Formats: sequence, C-alpha cells, structure tokens
Amino acid sequence: MARANTDYTARHLQVLEGLEAVRKRPGMYIGSTDSRGLMHCLWEIIDNSVDEALGGHATAIDVVLHDDGSVEVRDDGRGIPVDIEPRTGLSGVEVVFTKLHAGGKFGGGSYTASGGLHGVGASVVNALSERLDVEVDRAGQTYLMSFHRGEPGTFDDSAGRSPGSPFTPFVDGSELRVIGKTKRGARGTRIRYWADSQVFLKEARFSYDDLTARARQTSFLVPGLRIALRDERVLPAASEQEAPGPREEVFLHDGGITEFCEFLATDPAVTDVWRLSGSGQFTETVPVLDEQGHMTPTEVTRDCGVDIALRWGTGYGTTVRSFVNIIATPKGGTHVSGFDQALLKTVRKQVETRARALKVGNDKLEKDDVAAGLTAVVTVRLAEPQFEGQTKEVLGTAAVRAIVSRVLEKELTARLTSTKRDDKTQATQVLEKVVAEMKARISARQHKENQRRKSALESSTLPTKLYDCRTTDIERTELFIVEGDSAMGTAKAARTSEFQALLPIRGKILNVQKASVGDMLRNAECAAIIQVIGAGSGRSFDVEAARYGKVIIMTDADVDGAHIRTLLLTLFFRYMRPLVEAGRVYAAVPPLHRIEVVNAGSAKNELIYTYNEAEMRRTVTGLHKRGKRIKEPMQRYKGLGEMDADQLRDTTMDPRHRLLRRVTLADAERAEQVFDLLMGTDVAPRKDFIVDSAHSLDTERIDA
Repeated sequence: MARANTDYTARHLQVLEGLEAVRKRPGMYIGSTDSRGLMHCLWEIIDNSVDEALGGHATAIDVVLHDDGSVEVRDDGRGIPVDIEPRTGLSGVEVVFTKLHAGGKFGGGSYTASGGLHGVGASVVNALSERLDVEVDRAGQTYLMSFHRGEPGTFDDSAGRSPGSPFTPFVDGSELRVIGKTKRGARGTRIRYWADSQVFLKEARFSYDDLTARARQTSFLVPGLRIALRDERVLPAASEQEAPGPREEVFLHDGGITEFCEFLATDPAVTDVWRLSGSGQFTETVPVLDEQGHMTPTEVTRDCGVDIALRWGTGYGTTVRSFVNIIATPKGGTHVSGFDQALLKTVRKQVETRARALKVGNDKLEKDDVAAGLTAVVTVRLAEPQFEGQTKEVLGTAAVRAIVSRVLEKELTARLTSTKRDDKTQATQVLEKVVAEMKARISARQHKENQRRKSALESSTLPTKLYDCRTTDIERTELFIVEGDSAMGTAKAARTSEFQALLPIRGKILNVQKASVGDMLRNAECAAIIQVIGAGSGRSFDVEAARYGKVIIMTDADVDGAHIRTLLLTLFFRYMRPLVEAGRVYAAVPPLHRIEVVNAGSAKNELIYTYNEAEMRRTVTGLHKRGKRIKEPMQRYKGLGEMDADQLRDTTMDPRHRLLRRVTLADAERAEQVFDLLMGTDVAPRKDFIVDSAHSLDTERIDA
C-alpha cells in the first residue's frame, strides 16, 4: 500500500476572504442548501424590513415571488444609507451587501431592538445570489446597485432583465447610480435577487405556505404592519375549472400577541387570554468601538422587556411560540427556560396552597401537567441579544432567564390570586385542570407498567370482533380497520393471518373533533380502536407500546368511504398523533374499476384495475387504439364487499401488489386548522369553505 503524504506546512492552509467564505461553506450561514436554506435567505431580507417597522420607520412590506425564479422585497422604511462610509470609502449600500459583519445593529443607535444582529444577513444573501439588485429611495432620488455572486457591477438588460444578462464588474471604483427621482418625502428599499443554482439544490423551492405562515406571524408581532404577499409563479391548476393564476394575500393585525394567541388556540377555552408584561435590567460586558477604532471591553446596562400572552384550553396539547425582537426561536433558549421554570413553580405553589380543596394528596405536579392545553406566546425585546449561530433559533443571553421568570411569577400569581369574579373562576378552573392532568398521568403510568403485549394478547378484554395476527414481530404486523361487516368477510379470506389483523367498524364513528374526551371513550368503535392498538390515548399515548407496525384504514372508494376515513383520521390526529407523526398510519387504495381484456384464442383474459375515472378513460382509450377488445360491461366496484377474496388480496392487501397512501403530518399547525375547519363545532367557516370551493369540485367523483 502506498504511503500517505504526511507533509503539512503553511502552504497547505487556505485563507478565504470576505464573501468567498460564504460561497465555500454556505451551510455555516444558512443551515442548508435545500428549500430550508433558500427560505432562510428570504427571511434575512424580510427581517431587515421588519426591523424598520419595529423601529417605527416602516408601515408596509411587499414580497413578490416572480415567475422567473426571483423574489422581491419592498418596504417603505428609511432606505439603506447611500452616503459614503468613512472607514471603507464605499457607499452604505455596498458596505451592507458586500462586507460581513457590517450593519446598523451593533449598538450604534440606529436600532434599539432588532432581529438582525450579526451584520451578515444581506451580504450572505448577496453572496449566494446569481444576481441581486437593490434600489433605494432617499433624498428625492432613486439609487441602484447590482451584484453578481456578491461582486458589484452593471448588467446589460437590453434583452431583458435576468441573471444571465451580460455583466461588467467595477474595476477602478464602485458606483451607486442615480436612476431617477422620487416624490417628495418618499423613502424605501427594494431588493430583488435570483438564488444561485450553483449553490442551491435543483429541487429547492420557495414555499408560499411557509411564507404565508411567517407573514401572518409577523403581522401579529408588529401590530399595524401591513404585509402583502404575491406569488406570480405558474402553478398547476387544482382542477380543469380552476386557473393557475397568481395568489395574493395581505396581513394586518392590530391585536398583537393577544390576537396571535387566540389564533393559535384551537380547543375550547378554559381561560381568557391573559396578557402578562414586565421588564428588567441586567449588565453585560461587551466590546465597544472607541474613537480610535479599537474594541474596548465595556460594561453596559441592558433593558429587557417581557410580553407574554397565554391561555388554557380543554385539550391536552401544548403550543408555545417564542420570539426575540420578533425573530422566532423555534428551539427556545433562556427566555423559554425562564418561562417554563416560573410557570411550573407558580402553579405548583398555588396548588399546594389549595391542596385540601383540590384533593391533591402527596403527588407533585410536573411540567407536562401544567402545560396540557396551554397556548402561549412568549416575546422578549432587548438590544444585541446573543444567539447561538446565525440561524437565530436559540437565545443564549443568560440574564434573560431570570427576568422572564420574575415577570411571569409576579404577574401569573396576581392572576391566580385575584379576587375579581371572572379571574377567580378561571383560576379555579385552571388549577382543577392541571390537578386532573396530574392524576391522569399517574393513572396512565400505572396502567402502562401493568400492561404488556403478552398480557394484552392473552386478555379476554380485547374486542371479540378483532381477528388478530399470529406473529409478535411488531415491525411486520399490520392492523386493517375495515368498513362494514360485508367487506370483513372478504377481507378475512384475503388477509395473510401471519401478520395481518382485522378490526371491523360499523358505519361512521363519532366525530371526535366535536366530542369531549368522555364521549369519545364511551363510543364503542373509538374505544375498540384505542384498545386494540394498545398504546393509550391523548397525552399518555406511547407510540412504543403500539401493538402493530402499520395501521391501515380500508374503506370503500366512494364518498361515504372518504367520510369514514376522515373521521378515523380525526381520531388518530386528535388522540394518537405520535402514531401519525411516526408515519405508521396508512390509507388503503382499493380499485374503482376492473377491466377485462379479451385475448384471442385460448389465452387467458388480462385483468386491469384502475383507481379513478380519469385513469379508467385513459386505459380504455389506450386499449382501443391497440385494437384490444374489452369485455362489457366493465365492473365498477361500489364497495369492498363486491370483490372476491382473490381480487381484494391482489389489489389492496398483498404487500407485493397493493398501493398504500401514508398519512403524514408535515405541518401540525396547518393540520390542526384543517381538522377544526372540516370537523369542528363552528359551522359558519365550514359553510364558507364549501361555498368557496364548490367550483373546483369534480362532479364525476360524486357517487350518486
């Protein structure tokens, strides 16, 4: 074997200058080069505009996804400075877009609290863009500067504006061109860029849904800010009647995080939204640029404002959104740690004070007991917060923990001990709820300790209508939830009893989105499904204890079958969500038609199964073009019971031939809203949805 070269000297070291480092290691700055990284670049530009609004300098932001792959962000803020920055001799625009760690958010007085802190956002986006154009309206004039992969210069757009236009870099000096005049007092910034295909993956796309969620969230956090979104990309039509035209939405909310909390909460309320606010001060040592241009360690006093909106509902899920200067921190940080710590401490203290009335005994509350049914928005505002990494997902400023904890403890204690009639009633309901959650957790833990698969298999308490499988290998096992007794007989003959279990249900189960937990447990069909799966329900659900590797919903291929499938999915989403999140819930796809192709002579006729009307028509047309004869009439399955065992096995149950749809949960918040819209107690939004969507309905899919 050849000996490796062990030389390692200074000539092997590589020094990356400026934006070159960003292009070489983009993941360090934006996390990844897929759609998430592409969206992160867009957030960086939008957040700069939001910071202008946060400082009271902007009232409107427009975001446009152009059909040529570019994205444009406009605001009516002060505009990026266009004068010369003395240390570099460059215009403010060029400094912002070409120099790392340059900006107005390092304590220079331009921003008291902002989301952009490291001064790399705009320059990173520029470095990772094939082309970026920035226009600034200031002092009655419009200025323009263009960049190609981070390098300033000019594009020849005589043949049309595109990243492929001929580019001429500046050689002797850069020029911030004046391209027009503005109305008196007009200010603002317009940034349009084309992400670099050399950096981002081919399949990376801007997500309009993610953009919508972020815009809505920001409009809640900055009351009075108008955010308009427009998607001009050519999208495939949802139906032949629907045009693929542009989408546009406008967000404007004046209620702040109180309205945000109400929006996030989907379960019936136990309390109103409680708004808890306060502030505190802390000192920290930071390097400050002195008059000689040197960085000198200086102790400074910081103000930290805390604003929290929270409410408890009847559900068991927990939704806590946290923000620092309106920047989302999905992985938490010191402010969330302080919130959790004070919430548990305060509620524990109040429960201990009323232990006799609440019949608590010697048991102690845990975090999950208090958090069940809680929806909260936690925001803090401070100058120069310390984040862990450029993606700003975790707040690291240690002193914030104690400030948030003090504010929450003081304000929440005042609420829970208030003598006002409404506050007193709601406080009692909250404490009763958390104590009930604690007792349910203890009971569920004891039950889980006593319950094992072997005892469950041997127990006579399992539903008698369950046809279980023989193997104990969870990875192989499959539970088919079958609609109707008629289909059950065929399915029993079609299954592979070694690893396929069957549980029939009669008709449409309870709509659990409308019903209480007690009603759900009293419903025979819901209780049987939960009992057979054997992993509990709600907050105590343990996906590791599930008795089957796959749960497959097998209903008829008609409207009633779709309704039953939706009811079952509502049950799984509401009370067994970890099973859905683990990708273990499926929907079987039975065929709708059976086409028998008549072959000449003694050759056996060929069977073709199709799954919708369009596929059937294409198949028949193709067969006729090839001169094939079809046996009439074609069989159209009205239900699973019309198939014989061999047909059901080959098309729907045999793992070698069947087609399954895995039920996924990419966006839990969106799924929650859809389930609440389609299955919830509020009729008016559902009626509006049906009326608005009627034009896109394919009438041929109605099984009448």
